[in-house]
Amino acid sequence: MLELKDFACGYGLAQAVEELDLAVPAGRITALLGPNGAGKTSTLMAIAGHVEVQGGQVLFEGKDITRLAPAARTRRGIAIAPEGRRIFPDLTVAENLLVGGYTQPASAARETEARVIALFPRLAERYRQRAGSLSGGEQQMLAIGRALMASPKLLLVDELSLGLMPAMVELCFQALVELKAQGLAVLLVEQNTHRALAAADRVVVLVSGRKVYEAEGEQARRDPEMVDSFLGLKEMV
Repeated sequence: MLELKDFACGYGLAQAVEELDLAVPAGRITALLGPNGAGKTSTLMAIAGHVEVQGGQVLFEGKDITRLAPAARTRRGIAIAPEGRRIFPDLTVAENLLVGGYTQPASAARETEARVIALFPRLAERYRQRAGSLSGGEQQMLAIGRALMASPKLLLVDELSLGLMPAMVELCFQALVELKAQGLAVLLVEQNTHRALAAADRVVVLVSGRKVYEAEGEQARRDPEMVDSFLGLKEMV
């Protein structure tokens, strides 16, 4: 679905990621892990078109999209639920979803919204409520739902569990597993290493902008060195 070849990205003269090769298949969750400042968010934002690609290629469904604008990437099938959620707090849940479906015809957007509501029933309960009044977990559901309104083939998710209660974290991860089962490709950036490893089909670790580890999820779950040596983090529960 997505392939990065000798990929580099950054901000002006500052390079955040370099020489990254990465494949994200359909119907699988790929976890991109690493310590703070490793380049994880920069990678996601560059894939979405919001950070400069400084080298290499971004291929989506076999086609080079390296220089495409963000809106064109959305129309191709790439959507992002960004770090910090970035919903529109003064708009209602319904209006936030409407914004997310701006690339879709009205009839298709209604069908997609029904699928989003089925995935996150809590959004139906809050449908006419201002998004800024939602709990953190509900806002995360809305951020994912808004991204799904574009009917993506690839969903980029940045820091799914950040600031959420454990029960809400579990609900959001369950939603990703359901989306994977529907054939969606998911690229997940997540600081909750324990939960990310449990969900991931493939694990990639970045340190200081470079890939230092890559393995199938099952192998990574059996490999304590991945956490201890590469991430330098204790498992989170």
